Amino acid sequence: MRLLLISNSASPGETYLEKPAEDIAKFLGEVKENVVFIPFAGVTFTFDAYVEKVNKALAPVGVKVKGVHTFPDPVKAVKEAGAIMVGGGNTFQLTKMMQEQGLIEAIRERVLDGAPYVGWSAGSNVACPTIRTTNDMPIVEPQSFNVLNLVPFQINPHYLDSHPENHGGETREVRILEFIEANPDMYVAGLREGCRFLVEDGKLELIGDKSLRVFKKGEDIKEYEPGANLQFLIK
Repeated sequence: MRLLLISNSASPGETYLEKPAEDIAKFLGEVKENVVFIPFAGVTFTFDAYVEKVNKALAPVGVKVKGVHTFPDPVKAVKEAGAIMVGGGNTFQLTKMMQEQGLIEAIRERVLDGAPYVGWSAGSNVACPTIRTTNDMPIVEPQSFNVLNLVPFQINPHYLDSHPENHGGETREVRILEFIEANPDMYVAGLREGCRFLVEDGKLELIGDKSLRVFKKGEDIKEYEPGANLQFLIK
């Protein structure tokens, strides 16, 4: 199984997918055209516009995607895809539409069968067992929170340490501590912006310029630098 799970599509001052584009192309290797893109997390723009935006961003590295919504049989398209790519946006809408179209099991089977999987933000959330560590507002109600279960731990993309001045709400850390209190057997990885996970040959690697923050009930919160041994997360 091969996964590239990215925290965010762009940081301030960057163009869309500017930083991860080279990594995406390298990860996909020769599979640069038969890439099925899942645009369902897009809410305030059309799926066609989302596909166009991704293709414009990835054209310089030779990658071209086709939206799953353009196929007469989305499940068949996924089963025949050379690679699967899932964009960011609203995780709840993404999950709902994937469930309604029968894509959860289809994507999982195709990835387990060897197709590379690329996801950013919401696309990383749905690679987890559930979407219960997303940052998104539940604007729609999916059938359940269970998703692809490609990795056995939870990811919190866009992980932030800072707490806005004069803000009375919970910090990201507090929300994750609530999650592990209710789910004591689950690890949560706070994936900071500019970072991504690479899963290949049964190994998990953190790529980027920031450390990873890992939470688990009954254990101290730990920081792991890129290059650290993270195999405990995927055992």
